[in-house]
Amino acid sequence: MQIVKQIGIIFAVCWVSQMLSGILPFAFPASIIGMLLILVLLLTGILRIEHVQEKSSFLLSNMAFFLIPAGVSVINYVDLIGRNILILVFICVVSTIVVFAVTVLTVKAMLVLTGKFSGPAKDTK
Repeated sequence: MQIVKQIGIIFAVCWVSQMLSGILPFAFPASIIGMLLILVLLLTGILRIEHVQEKSSFLLSNMAFFLIPAGVSVINYVDLIGRNILILVFICVVSTIVVFAVTVLTVKAMLVLTGKFSGPAKDTK
């Protein structure tokens, strides 16, 4: 019965997020609204982790299964991808570099904020 309750909670949050997405005057993904809604419910204590932990763990461990349709649908656009392959490779390379740089800066900022950063290593020769 616990699993049915957890699935019900997750589907209820999904349904509410779909409704909110539909009534917003601008386009906003229901999945993001749902994640924010779950976050607010967890932070306020209305929902406890135990209420959704088992089913959430199952869904997260099988996430790749849910991405199969999106991966397979790429086949429909092989000609479009082929025509724009250089642009796509460029975007991938640039975005990877940007993600690396932002990650480094974030880690460095967190180390500075926590007082664990002592500056660049100095050559002791």
